[in-house]
Amino acid sequence: MAIEAVQIRLAETLAVQRQQGLLWVPVWLGFGIWSYFELANEPSVNTFRICAILCVVFFAVGLIKKFTFSIVPMVTALILLGFVLSIIRAESVAGPVLGWRYYGPVTGTVVAIDRSSSDKPRITLKNPTMGKISAQRTPTYIRVSLHSDQTILPKPGAQFAIVGSFSPPNGPSEPNGYNFQRRAWFQTLGAVGYSRKHYTVLSEPTSYSWRLWVFRIRLAISSELRKHMPIKEGGFAAAIIVGDRSFVNQTSLVHLRRANLAHLLAISGLHMGLMTGVVFALIRVGLAFFPRLSLRLPVKKIAAVCAIFVGSSYLVLSGASVATQRAFVMVAMMLGAILIDRPAISLRAVAMAAIIILTIWPENLLEPGFQMSFAATIGLVVVFRGLKDVRWWQAMYHGRWRYIQPVIGLLGSSLVAGLATAPFAAYHFNQVAHYGLIANVISLPLMSLVVMPCAVMAAVLWPLGLHGIALWSMGQGIAAILAVAAWVSGLGGAVSLIPQAPPYSLMIFVLGAMLIILLRDRLRWVAAPLIVTSLIQWGQGTRPDVLVTGNGRLVGVLDDGKRALNRKRGNGFAARTWLENDGLLFDQKKNAALFAAPNVDRFIHAVGDDHIFYLWGKKRLRYDGSLSFAASKDGLEIKTARQEGGKRLWNSYRLRKARGI
Repeated sequence: MAIEAVQIRLAETLAVQRQQGLLWVPVWLGFGIWSYFELANEPSVNTFRICAILCVVFFAVGLIKKFTFSIVPMVTALILLGFVLSIIRAESVAGPVLGWRYYGPVTGTVVAIDRSSSDKPRITLKNPTMGKISAQRTPTYIRVSLHSDQTILPKPGAQFAIVGSFSPPNGPSEPNGYNFQRRAWFQTLGAVGYSRKHYTVLSEPTSYSWRLWVFRIRLAISSELRKHMPIKEGGFAAAIIVGDRSFVNQTSLVHLRRANLAHLLAISGLHMGLMTGVVFALIRVGLAFFPRLSLRLPVKKIAAVCAIFVGSSYLVLSGASVATQRAFVMVAMMLGAILIDRPAISLRAVAMAAIIILTIWPENLLEPGFQMSFAATIGLVVVFRGLKDVRWWQAMYHGRWRYIQPVIGLLGSSLVAGLATAPFAAYHFNQVAHYGLIANVISLPLMSLVVMPCAVMAAVLWPLGLHGIALWSMGQGIAAILAVAAWVSGLGGAVSLIPQAPPYSLMIFVLGAMLIILLRDRLRWVAAPLIVTSLIQWGQGTRPDVLVTGNGRLVGVLDDGKRALNRKRGNGFAARTWLENDGLLFDQKKNAALFAAPNVDRFIHAVGDDHIFYLWGKKRLRYDGSLSFAASKDGLEIKTARQEGGKRLWNSYRLRKARGI
């Protein structure tokens, strides 16, 4: 009898989970994608074929309804599908990568202009020529930062020539660190570099592809926005309307980050939701003033169609970055639900958006933006769906409480979104903004009620030449947001820095959180040990005693909780990354002053019972990449970026050569 009871209970549980099977699809799909990126070596062609065949077989078995545990082969099929899609995506973006350092002339077509982390203009060139390097070995896209005193930038589509220093995209600044090589691979970016020389425009653009045509329009809009606003406000407006972050004030950017408002600069779910939401509301309310039309036509659906059109236009004009693509898919799914008379905001809509994004761009799973946007959305949907059955929340829709309900909703939304994204911010950016709730509660209404509505009005009035008033009002809202960011970032203890967490701690936390959300009844509490394990593991992370960059030039020695650097300048990105991962403020000169050895190019450092001898210029780390040394019970533990990152398409010249890339 006991066995029968267990079988009945298990059957009931499986039946409940089948009812929300759609919600599990992105989870298992994501697990397959994660498995691909965690491999030590790139899967072979035969491995791909076998996985693809098994995926089809397991899907077929899973469709057999008579099979009691059909959920098992279906889950297996989804995991294999995620794995196969990742392989296809990695192969589809394959392109040449520069195999060595190159200094010399470069010519190409200007296809993108932005700004580097050092606040220098940065040009992306398509189909470049690089001296005597053959066309087969020349990358499709290269990027160069301009360090000269030239202030006028080339036009999109212009033929551009410059002499500069170029190298392959850099690997992680430390083993298990941020992997720019992988990101560059999926952007088809084969080389990066810089130049202190003046550039030359060989020829002005004579014809435009639709991409360059859109790029020109974006730059024209950016210029017009900056004409009608002060420098800081104009740079902010250009960033949120057309994705041009070239003129964002660096001091303002620091304030926004410390106040947890940097997400306002990235055109993501907030901006797309506000833009389409304003259009949806204006059209729906506007048509309500015409009773004959509103009673005969599906006003809500018409508004949804118009909002989708505006959202797609915003996607194109903003530069269609990955974050904006994600946001548009999510908004389109929610507005599409209105067209088929389904709830606009639901976990099913979020799941469909995740499925579409992971199917087309599997690499997005590893991006902080993807993780944080979906974490915030899922958190808001779950919390406010639960509040529908709470009496005191329902009571707020009636009587005098209805005037307070929007304020409480705003406070609650900011709190939920902040809590949902906090683990990801701590893991990826090593910091937690303590007053982010205050900054968001004040700034989001300004963004929702002033900035974005004025942007919509400016677009409507632009053909009439009356957009100046709307842009002035928009600038006032942006100025208020920047003032809030400056005030909050200046408060004592505004930010806490957090050391880097162990590699799998966030994954375990996410798995536990998803099980709590998706499982039903008491079964969800099986996820509690996962959450506890993640938090315990998070607090037990340790940092390496010694770090060495991939070019061997910069060394960081950890002593008494502080990392001493052997050089005052150079390898600034690596130095910043190390110190942030240590949970320390970045100041390369200050940390260089802590270095005790008299000769920074030749010294001996003790790690536990072992000693490391450093001799600059005698050891190149081109193959192994960056190094880390840590004392352990078994002696000196040495890790390399190659060892941790494996042999993959984005980091192995030999593998690419073998695959004919």
